[in-house]
Amino acid sequence: MGQRDVALLGFVLVAVAEAALRPGLDDRVAQGVVGGLAVTALVWRRARPLLAVAVAVVVPSALALATGTTVELYSVVVLLAVPYGLARWGSGRDVVVGGGLFALQQVVVLATGEPVGDVVGGLVVLAAAVSLGAAVRFRARSRARTAEEVRLRERERIARDLHDTVAHHVSTIAVRAQVGQAVAAAEPERAAAELALIEAEARRTLAEMRGLVRVLRRDGPGAGGPAEALGAAELERLADPAPGAPPVRLDADPLDRVATPVVAAVVRIAQEAVTNARRHARGARAVDVVVRVDDDAVRLRVHDDGEPVAPSRRGDGWGLAGMGERAALLGGRCDAGPDPTGGWTVTATLPLRWDE
Repeated sequence: MGQRDVALLGFVLVAVAEAALRPGLDDRVAQGVVGGLAVTALVWRRARPLLAVAVAVVVPSALALATGTTVELYSVVVLLAVPYGLARWGSGRDVVVGGGLFALQQVVVLATGEPVGDVVGGLVVLAAAVSLGAAVRFRARSRARTAEEVRLRERERIARDLHDTVAHHVSTIAVRAQVGQAVAAAEPERAAAELALIEAEARRTLAEMRGLVRVLRRDGPGAGGPAEALGAAELERLADPAPGAPPVRLDADPLDRVATPVVAAVVRIAQEAVTNARRHARGARAVDVVVRVDDDAVRLRVHDDGEPVAPSRRGDGWGLAGMGERAALLGGRCDAGPDPTGGWTVTATLPLRWDE
C-alpha cells in the first residue's frame, strides 16, 4: 500500500461530509457510513483489485437490499477507479469474478426500483472505466515486451564484445608465444620475459571474460545495432564529417588505462548520443564530445547546441534507455536531457577498471 493509496482515504471524509451537508438526502447516516466504507476500496485497487471490487460492490448492495436505498453521493464517483484497477492490475480470474460482482450489483440496483435507463447509463460508464484500464494494461505490456527485446539485443552485443575481446587477447598471446619459441635457445632471458607477458595477458583476458559473462547473466536493456571491435579509433571516427550534419568536435583523453569493456561502453554511448544529435538537434551548429579519464572513472559528455526535443518526439526513447542500462551494466551511470545553458547533453560516468 503506497502513500498515494493511503491519501485516497481522504475521499472517505469527503463522502461523509457530503452525506452530512448535502440537502435533500434520505438516510444521511446510512449513506455516510456506507459511502465512506465503499470508498475505502480505493486502497486495495492496485495490490488486491478483486478485494477492492468486493468492498465497492458488497457494501452499497447490502444497504440497498436492507433498506431499499441506493447510495446517491456524488463523491462515490471516485469508485470508478475500482473497475479501472480491476482491468489494469487484476489477473484473469480477478476480472471474471469481479465482472460477475458488478453484474450482480446492477441486478440489485434494478431490484430497488431504479429506472432501467439509469442502470444502462451506469453500465456504460463502468464499461468505459474497464476499457481504459485494459488499454493502459495493454500499453504497459507492450512497452515491457519492447524493453525485453532491447535487453536481448544488448546481451547479444555484449556476447559479440566478449568474442572480440577474447580474440584480440588470444591473438596477442599467440604472437608472444611464437616470439618466445623463436628466441628460447639463443636468448633464454627474453623467452622468460615473453612468458611473463603471456601470463599477464592471459590473466587480463580471463578477468574481462568473466566480467562480460557476469553481465550476460544479468538482465539489462540497451540499444541494438552492429557489434564490431570497439576502441579509441572508433571514438575518433565520430569526428568524421557527415553531409548536412553538424560537425563533431572531439576532446578525449587516452583510453589505454581503461578496461576493454568500459572502452566499448564509452564508444557505444558516444556513438548513440552523436547519432541522436545529428538526427534530432534542430539548428545545432556543433556537437562536442569530451572524454576524461580520472584515477577511478571515465567521464563522457556529449553536448549539442540545437533546440532540445523531448525523447518521445525525437523517436530515440529506447536509445536513451539503452545508453543508461549499458552504463548500469558496468556499474556506471548515464543521464540525458536538456542542458540549462541550452541544447541537449548526455553524460556518462563509468568505472575505470571494473574487471579487477
